[in-house]
Amino acid sequence: MGSRQRLPWVGVVMIAVGVCCCFSGASAAEPSFGDNFEITGAEDHVKTSADGQTWYLYLDNKTGVGFQTKQRYLFGWFSMNLKLAGNDSAGVVTAYYMCSDVDAAPQRDELDFEFLGNRTGEPYIIQTNVYRSGVGGREMRHSLWFDPAADFHTYSILWNPKQIVFFVDKVPIREYRNSDKPNTFFPIMKPMYVFSSIWNADDWATRGGLEKTDWTKAPFISSYRDFTADACSWGTSASAAAGPPSCASGNSWWDQPPAWALDDGQREDSAWVARNLVIYDYCNDRERYPAPPEECSLRTTSS
Repeated sequence: MGSRQRLPWVGVVMIAVGVCCCFSGASAAEPSFGDNFEITGAEDHVKTSADGQTWYLYLDNKTGVGFQTKQRYLFGWFSMNLKLAGNDSAGVVTAYYMCSDVDAAPQRDELDFEFLGNRTGEPYIIQTNVYRSGVGGREMRHSLWFDPAADFHTYSILWNPKQIVFFVDKVPIREYRNSDKPNTFFPIMKPMYVFSSIWNADDWATRGGLEKTDWTKAPFISSYRDFTADACSWGTSASAAAGPPSCASGNSWWDQPPAWALDDGQREDSAWVARNLVIYDYCNDRERYPAPPEECSLRTTSS
């Protein structure tokens, strides 16, 4: 699989803490993480590297913290390097996700990466989910082929009108395809912010809530750098009245035919992931879904 850890669709993608979008211009100075994000929560639980390029989020028994982009986006390529909290992280969840609303509104669209901590020596679990108009229930859980707390790794989302793909180090671990027919499962109309947070979820995150957070191991620290949004910037919600920006016209690489489906190598990698790393797949859960949801039949690889 290592020979195919690449993304052939991408011609030019920024590898920096910057944003490439339809309104971006060249800048002489490399933007800092803070140029793209604002803190949500306790500001004293965020630290930055001397050059401003890496952020560290802290969770203790008082509170966690998060951040969100200053811009919203409709479609594109979104990527972040994360290093998760190490050692005994049971009960701790690090979330990296996109959402159409800042307050988890009932009708929100959302694309989720959630990293579920575990006891020392036990692996992290990565959970992905998709919401359309407040309806989720599309969870998949995977193990990983590395320790995500030992070093930085890249987690990415490709979102266009044809498909959503979740990538880990450029390996597609999940595809979520749209239908040619009108449907209620694919988020396509609402621009989204990018968020991340670290928080205590020991009521459900580790072994269904049986393993509780060990606060003697606090603070738990997640680290972030190298954010990329090669995407269509929609501005803030206050500017939405101006209508869709010109970059929504479908002329970007992430909204061209080569990016509308996995290529042969990516399907091979995705099939390997499906055979070896899937822990839970809602499409196979007959207790929850006696008939698989409509989008399950659209996959080009399956677990």
